[in-house]
Amino acid sequence: MKVILLEKIENLGSLGDTVDVKPGYARNYLLPQGKATEATPANIERFEARRAELEMKQADLLASATARGEKLSGLVMTVAANAGSEGRLFGSVTAQDIATHITEAGVPVDRKEVRINDGAIRHLGEHIVTLHLHADVNVEITVNVIAE
Repeated sequence: MKVILLEKIENLGSLGDTVDVKPGYARNYLLPQGKATEATPANIERFEARRAELEMKQADLLASATARGEKLSGLVMTVAANAGSEGRLFGSVTAQDIATHITEAGVPVDRKEVRINDGAIRHLGEHIVTLHLHADVNVEITVNVIAE
């Protein structure tokens, strides 16, 4: 199924690209989320008329993500958790926990923007976590997990 992308999507294309995707991906994700529209002649005309507006919107989103990335760049945060004597946590530190701590520090971050390389953090120590703020903006922070 051919669709026109209305925003930049990682590993697929950027604004205005006409790409061929599987029908289920388009029908269940791209079209309902407003990230794409079907590539019909009428929709192509409508897109070209709105192209400048969509490009401005994407530029604003990128500028906002870049500003948040500059605030978060090099951030070192400490999270206290219950741990056993061997350094293993009784629970885990999840993306939601990290997003909550960062948001409380003054920069709003959604749980979906936190990328932990090995899933949830289950050991004490320093861990590198990536924040995926935009398709072009990734920021690495350090999460230091200490015992309570």
